[in-house]
Amino acid sequence: MLTPAQTTRRATLAIMAFWLAVMGVLYVVFDRMEQRRQIAQMPLMNAGGELVIQRGRDGHFRLPGTVNGRPVQFLVDTGASVVSVSEAFARDAGLSGGQPTTFRTANGTRPGRIVSDVAVSAGGALVPAVRVGVGLSGMGPNEALLGQSFLSRFEVNINGPQMIMRPRQP
Repeated sequence: MLTPAQTTRRATLAIMAFWLAVMGVLYVVFDRMEQRRQIAQMPLMNAGGELVIQRGRDGHFRLPGTVNGRPVQFLVDTGASVVSVSEAFARDAGLSGGQPTTFRTANGTRPGRIVSDVAVSAGGALVPAVRVGVGLSGMGPNEALLGQSFLSRFEVNINGPQMIMRPRQP
């Protein structure tokens, strides 16, 4: 026969095991829901060559791409003049040289440089010769702004929760 202390200990362990199992199941369920949400938000290139991007929860449009062959996560910035990356990203992507410049941003001016003729892809769309600004700060190491040096090659329309990019006809 069990003493009251042993009974209490076993009951406590059973309750803890039950709640750990519940938390594990909830974790798996929410993880799968998040994976489905991310897949639903992936940009899609439709049969007409249009790139359809879903607006994120934070109201921004993001899509994967590359700068000079190096993977990056772009934040679409229709107000930015050029595709912009950090100095660290540029170093890792082999973006050297360029024309010194001063960037005028919402946070003031900052020194940087412009590198020309850089291959940039975003969501499956490739532009082989883009001007890229180096000197971006305040974002993650593999994040960049997708600005007008890339976007100007497309007609960009925002329709509710979607951004649709259509290649401009020459």
